Amino acid sequence: MRLAIMCGYAGMGLGPDTVDLVREAERLGYEQAWVAEAYGSDAPTVLAWLGAQTERIHLGAGIMQIPARTPAMTAMTAATLDTLTSGRFLLGLGVSGPQVSEGWHGVRFAKPLARTREYVDVVRMALRREQVRYEGEFITLPLPDGPGKALRLTIRPPRPDLPVYLAAVGPNNLRLAGEVADGWLAVFLSPEDCGDQMAAVRAGREKAGAGVDGDPMAGFDVVATVPVVVTDDLEAGRAAVADYTALYIGGMGSREQNFYNGLARRMGFDAAADEIQDLYLEGRPRDAAAAVPFELVDRTALVGPPDRIAERLRRYADAGVTTVSVAPYARTPEERAAVLAVVAEAAAAL
Repeated sequence: MRLAIMCGYAGMGLGPDTVDLVREAERLGYEQAWVAEAYGSDAPTVLAWLGAQTERIHLGAGIMQIPARTPAMTAMTAATLDTLTSGRFLLGLGVSGPQVSEGWHGVRFAKPLARTREYVDVVRMALRREQVRYEGEFITLPLPDGPGKALRLTIRPPRPDLPVYLAAVGPNNLRLAGEVADGWLAVFLSPEDCGDQMAAVRAGREKAGAGVDGDPMAGFDVVATVPVVVTDDLEAGRAAVADYTALYIGGMGSREQNFYNGLARRMGFDAAADEIQDLYLEGRPRDAAAAVPFELVDRTALVGPPDRIAERLRRYADAGVTTVSVAPYARTPEERAAVLAVVAEAAAAL
């Protein structure tokens, strides 16, 4: 199993401590570092900053938002970052959610699967340095009624087939990830409950005729972002992760459309999902966090002393996760580095 570090948004300060932590992850043998974006810090700027100060670790956008950029701009950014980092860039894409897409970027959220398929088509076409001609439902290049002409990317990235990952939660999006991407960026993945999710990805891979030697999942990277709290106090571990869990299950979307709330329900936490969402949408985030049950945290995070974390890490490997992206929950940079070391030791023993 590969290890990655999830740097998140600005939660670690995006200062020297982040660089130091990624360098420490690189020293420990972590293979990837992922950077997120929502409506604050953007991923490519941070990745360029990290790329200039690291040597081997792969640098992933987790994610670059599809409604935020044209596919041609995304291809340009990906090609530039891959060039500057000597082939270390990983392109993670996702449609975000309706509130961010329509409220921040002014892009309608309708038909996200069809839009994603067209977007990936054009990005890959541009990275292969083909003349970009495309006629889709959402993307038409060049525009048919103006002076534009089909253009070709002027630079030559180290990898015209650089890996594309999709963030996906629902079954249809998971099938699409298997069909058109090289990896899946998963959150709140429970190794005990992800069978249907893995089956959906596999179905997409089979549809695309992907894989090696009859194994459709061969070569496909399943990256699970996993909060990690090293502690002997399991309740303290739950509390450390509860704010994050409540934000996604309760507040990341509307009452009618929250993908993460639906995911918690599919894991059997219907009552908790209702309570967390009700409290969050009433403007009571602390109470929502207090309502997050330990069982939900324990299924979707690594919490406990090192031996317990090692046991849980094995379950992720057994479930088919190929990369665990560690989000270290601790107060200081030194404590976060210690979390990375605990997981590295556990992974080495698998």
